[in-house]
Amino acid sequence: MTERTAFYAGSFDPLTNGHLDVLKGALTVADVVVVGIGVHPGKKPLFSYEERVALIEQSARDELGADHARIKVAAFDKLVVDAARKHGASIMIRGLRDGTDLDYEMQMAGMNETMAPDLQTVFLPASPSVRTITATLVRQIASMGGDIAPFVPGVVLKALKNKFPA
Repeated sequence: MTERTAFYAGSFDPLTNGHLDVLKGALTVADVVVVGIGVHPGKKPLFSYEERVALIEQSARDELGADHARIKVAAFDKLVVDAARKHGASIMIRGLRDGTDLDYEMQMAGMNETMAPDLQTVFLPASPSVRTITATLVRQIASMGGDIAPFVPGVVLKALKNKFPA
C-alpha cells in the first residue's frame, strides 16, 4: 500500500490554532502532510522561513503527540501544484473559515485542477472555535499589545512576545 501524501500550503506567518486545526484534519485523510511555506522574495514576513519551520515543528510536537512525525515542512517559491508534485503529494489541503474562503478556494482549485489534474484538492472546514482566527489579525493584535494566547500555540505566543515586547 502506498503512502498518501498531502500538501498544505500557506505563509504560516505565524502559525495559528486555525492552521493547527486544519493540520489535524489533514492527518485524517493523509499518511504524511507536507506543510509548504510559501516564500516570496517581494514580501517581508514577520518571521523568517527558518523561524516558521521551527515554530511549526515545535507546535506539531507539542500539539499533535506521536502524529508530529507525520508532518514535514518545506519551502516553495513557485506554483503550489509544482511544489505538491515535487513532494509526492496527491492531495492539496485547503482550510475554509467561511463562504468568502470557499469562493476564493474554489477558483484556485479549478485553476490548479486544470494545471495538475492528478492532484485532488480537499477542503477542510475550520472548527467553530478557530474560524475567526487569521494570521494577519494575530500579528496586528500582537503588535498592539493585545492578548493573543487564545489564537496561537504556546511556542508561537512566546515568539510573538519576543517580536513585540511590551
